[in-house]
Amino acid sequence: MAKKLKALVEGKSDSELAALIKNSANQIWLAGLGAFAKAQEEGTKVFDALVKEGEGVQERARKTADEKIADVKAKATGQWDKLEQVFEERVARALHSLSVPTRKDVEALSRRVSELTHEVKKLAGEVEEKKTPAKIAK
Repeated sequence: MAKKLKALVEGKSDSELAALIKNSANQIWLAGLGAFAKAQEEGTKVFDALVKEGEGVQERARKTADEKIADVKAKATGQWDKLEQVFEERVARALHSLSVPTRKDVEALSRRVSELTHEVKKLAGEVEEKKTPAKIAK
């Protein structure tokens, strides 16, 4: 590069050299303006492309987060169900050790009481029927 500059400068007068530098500076200025205009023009396109890419990344992140939340929720629900079952079993064992009747026991007793009540009413009806003809005969 230094050789090229020396070759350009050799044999030139000061006014020619000044014109050459002025022309070169003008070209650099125009190249800068062109780069600025190109960046400004492409900047909007690049910005829009970045926004679109960001939306895609956000959507993928949201889907991944939703999947992870669903997995954690399913695991938590399963653990909660297990915990609830263990709690119920322990309470049932404690009640059994205290000889507290279970729901099944109470239901069985209730059915048996209903059956016996029905039998008692049936027997009482037969006794009444037997007493009634005797009273009429008297």
